Amino acid sequence: MMTVRADSEWPRSAALSPGDSSRTSMGIEHVNRRGDTYYLHQEKTKTGKPKFFFSRKQQGTLAEAIPDGFEVYENPNAQVFLRKALPRLVTEEEIAIVEGGVRKYASVSHFLIDVKEESIVVHLANEDTSFLEDHALNRFGLMPGSVVSRSMERFLSYLPMMRFTLVDEQNRRFAVDRWCFRGSIDDWFPLSGGGDLEKLVAKYCPHLGRESFYELM
Repeated sequence: MMTVRADSEWPRSAALSPGDSSRTSMGIEHVNRRGDTYYLHQEKTKTGKPKFFFSRKQQGTLAEAIPDGFEVYENPNAQVFLRKALPRLVTEEEIAIVEGGVRKYASVSHFLIDVKEESIVVHLANEDTSFLEDHALNRFGLMPGSVVSRSMERFLSYLPMMRFTLVDEQNRRFAVDRWCFRGSIDDWFPLSGGGDLEKLVAKYCPHLGRESFYELM
């Protein structure tokens, strides 16, 4: 997962890979964005095949290495999994275009970007971050800044809101979808079938965090 926060003082992390998790005397560990440590466990199925999973508990048989062909994946809500390694079809430059567009055009204070094969997905905080920050400042007498934002980050959950998907690998053209919140229709709703990524970002990212987002057709 590509994790991006709107606070420019926070470093942008690379996509999670086996190298981003650490190998210690306790086995394979991964610390998620909330500061929780997960341990990779290894067991066997009833048929004797190896079974791997992450847990915050240390008890049990800990794996000494990540199995070949697998990678560590932390989803936008900080849950940690071991999954089959997925190819990334978008470039670092294209990811940066989306990241920069959200920072420049969107009316949001916190966001995450999740990269899945041919898609760059923008997730926004599900909570009213302005209200939470003001409440923390007033209650505890804190000064505005990254300390408050970092503390609040532990409690935020995220929802997918906009997706840029590579549909023409040769000409690098992207389609755009927004998430539709209509009860039984909860799914991606198409906005554009294909176009230049920079232009699409400039056109659609300004609606993130605004009421106009729900009117996009």
